[in-house]
Amino acid sequence: MKFIVSSTYLLKELQVLGGVINNSNTLPILDNFLFALNKNELTVSASDLETTLSSVLEVDSDNEGNIAVPARLLLDTLKTFPEQPLTFVVSDNNTIEISSEHGKYALAYADGTEFPKAVELANPSTTTIMGDILATAIDKTIFAAGNDDLRPVMSGVFFQFSPENLTFVATDAHKLVKYQREDVSSSEVAEFIMPKKPLNLLKGILAGSEDDVTIEYNDVNAKFIFGNTILICRLIDGKYPNYEAVIPKENPNKLTISRSQFLSSVRRVAIFSNKTTHQIRLKIAGAELNISAEDIDYSNKAEERLTCSYQGDDMQIGFNSRFLTEMLNNLNADEVSVEMSLPNRAGILTPADGLDEGELVTMLVMPVMLNS
Repeated sequence: MKFIVSSTYLLKELQVLGGVINNSNTLPILDNFLFALNKNELTVSASDLETTLSSVLEVDSDNEGNIAVPARLLLDTLKTFPEQPLTFVVSDNNTIEISSEHGKYALAYADGTEFPKAVELANPSTTTIMGDILATAIDKTIFAAGNDDLRPVMSGVFFQFSPENLTFVATDAHKLVKYQREDVSSSEVAEFIMPKKPLNLLKGILAGSEDDVTIEYNDVNAKFIFGNTILICRLIDGKYPNYEAVIPKENPNKLTISRSQFLSSVRRVAIFSNKTTHQIRLKIAGAELNISAEDIDYSNKAEERLTCSYQGDDMQIGFNSRFLTEMLNNLNADEVSVEMSLPNRAGILTPADGLDEGELVTMLVMPVMLNS
């Protein structure tokens, strides 16, 4: 088995695939890339058993064969080469030899048949979406997903497809983000929960891409096909909580304010808040928003006044500043509006501008009890 490939082209593809490989694997074979050569097409795959990512590379060869090559060693070697053609030759003594312009390097390889086979999806449903739209949907929601191993359904992003729109939801029970696209739809109704790791991989690969992504899915697995790449992952098993039930419908009090100003204030004032609760207090009266925090144990306190546009009754409400900061950071609007009903009901944060056509973002943040 022999092939010739550009060093930078190979490195670029392998760095993306390397994102799948865990630092510590239970099966030693998973520390490798699978190289499957079929004439001038080299399919490289990486897997952690839950997620498998594979790309087809164009190489110069008329051979066939498959071997598993140590991923870390190969990546470290490729990073040191300037752009040049590299020749890979499989020798009889169970090593693969790489020849560059200046030298030769031999790596021990494993038998490719030991590498776990990618899952085949039986009778999948299919939806197509533009790469950048999918990357944006992941980016706007994934930060709100939980990390609690006891509630695995909340540790992923909920995909909801219908003929009207596509909806993506993430929540950790303290904050919730619902991202909707009305300019994209699916022929059938479907829902599934995607784990974070494959989503982060997709986000990195698809940002800015105008290529279509075909999503195939059944009850157990999902498969994303785009360009020369295929990602297959196991879905999170379980029923997603009824998120619509927690979004308050009647919110008579509405505050509109500059996002950057609000974010800077919250960040500054939060430095003086209690280090366990991160509690900040919003006090709204007329066209004035008063943001304050106090850490009684250390006699630290801070207070800022901002002008805002507000319709509703005067009110005081407490929030965890970390959640509020995360949400404001994830909106690219100039102005945001916060809708509230009562100090013990969730506040709804939405961008007042900066959205594409057909794009809807709703963020929900649970209040914290104010110490009077």
